[in-house]
Amino acid sequence: MSISTPNAISTPSTSPTITTDALIIGFGKGGKTLAAKLSAAGRKVVVAEASADMYGGTCINIGCLPSKSLILSAEQARRDGANSTPETREAAFEAAIKEKRRVTSMLRDKNYHKLADQDNITVITGRAHFTGPHSVEIATAEGPIAVTASKIFINTGATPRIPDIPGIHTTPGVYTSTGLMDLDDMPQRLVIIGSGFIGLEFASMFADFGTAVTVLQHNAEFLPREDADVAAAIRAQLEAQGVKFLFNADTKAIAPAADGGVRLSVAVKGMTRGASQACDSTPAGTGNAHTDITGATDTTTTTSPTSNPTDHATMSHVQTKPSDDGEPRFAEPAEARFCLTTDAVLVATGRTPNVEGLHLEAAGVELTERGAVKVDELLRTTAADIWALGDVNGGPQHTYISLEDYRVVWSQLNGSDRPYTVKDRKHVPSSTFLATPYSRVGLNEREAKAAGLDYMVKRLPVAAVPKAQVMRRPDGLMKAIVERNTGRILGAMLLSVESHEVINIVKLAMDLDAPASTLRDMVFTHPTIAEALNDLFA
Repeated sequence: MSISTPNAISTPSTSPTITTDALIIGFGKGGKTLAAKLSAAGRKVVVAEASADMYGGTCINIGCLPSKSLILSAEQARRDGANSTPETREAAFEAAIKEKRRVTSMLRDKNYHKLADQDNITVITGRAHFTGPHSVEIATAEGPIAVTASKIFINTGATPRIPDIPGIHTTPGVYTSTGLMDLDDMPQRLVIIGSGFIGLEFASMFADFGTAVTVLQHNAEFLPREDADVAAAIRAQLEAQGVKFLFNADTKAIAPAADGGVRLSVAVKGMTRGASQACDSTPAGTGNAHTDITGATDTTTTTSPTSNPTDHATMSHVQTKPSDDGEPRFAEPAEARFCLTTDAVLVATGRTPNVEGLHLEAAGVELTERGAVKVDELLRTTAADIWALGDVNGGPQHTYISLEDYRVVWSQLNGSDRPYTVKDRKHVPSSTFLATPYSRVGLNEREAKAAGLDYMVKRLPVAAVPKAQVMRRPDGLMKAIVERNTGRILGAMLLSVESHEVINIVKLAMDLDAPASTLRDMVFTHPTIAEALNDLFA
């Protein structure tokens, strides 16, 4: 059954009270799976979700599925040439947004009814906060509802981390990934603050739609956690799509531009020459989001040149200052400041556990130093009979980890002799859906070296894979790390078409402690991308 709709909240003099076996705060993957399982076992369950737009959780509504719908539409637009003119770009983007909304609406409705139609489950739309160790108040459109539960499960996910930049909250045209995926009109220019994998997925997607994309990275190294050869290949792929990068870039302020766009004041360390004009004295629109930074002396900080080198950002030069003894003083590294004008800005600087307004202290639930709900290996919080599942507990931010968290919790509730724990979890894979998808599992070469392991590096160009040639997708590389004496697979990095499928085969082999020779000698169907594992592990 369902209670309430997410409109304005009123407060009646008396609040209805519900007593239940289990309360799940948040409709995400782990929580909704647990709710269905508890209901099937005859338990009474209340599921509280703050917004009717989030039935089913982040992945379905504002995360992996809508973004992948748009990515596939963008790839189709590139293949069909629909990104070549302003008119065809707009039409392709409009159709993509329409399809994304259809898919998310359908999935949201299915997820809602999968729970709400069960007799043992009550779905309440409203924002929940703790009032005691086993009591919660849910603010609904009709007023607050008090819920008392024997067991409580926090499943509120994560929310975008917004850096403290003046104007970032008040300037129109600045978006998180949620807002950028729901625009009615395609931005012709897009600046992305942050070059993590979320930012890069959006850079690749919008470049395929035909948007001019510039990515601002706050330090000098691209994808610093990845191996240098893999990072270089990913960057080359994005630059081939037209994405520009500006490194050592620190956004100082954001404000509306005179042309209706967004103006960013950016400082770039390592540049030693530039114009003397400051950003606030620059007429809006002198620079654009596909800018050639002139006068740079450090190539790690430059963007790629544009087709029109006269379109450049205005910079101010930071002079060195003399010390008291008259000698030059280099207290700060040289930096250039300039304006960047664009149609839209994506803030992609990570996500943080969503605990705001939960009043966790009322239940005795503590947080970690990083702001996540503190849990043990069984996902129990610091309060008895309260667990935390999914992104809110600070683990890897993947939908499949939320599902894994459900397994950890359920193993404690179903009478198992030995509960499944977080420590039992093996080898978490990941995929980033760029034009050529990048997937990895286990250790990369950088990590294997840091761990002091004796390893071999296996490499294979994707161009050597027959199926990749048949698909006309020969770009990328495959790389694997194998322990020298044992043949144990330590990890794999696949920048390849269909890598998001193939990586699961490698994970399975690693989970089963199968040596690299197992994949080397395995019989695969032909032609497939998976059969490339024969040659990669040879």
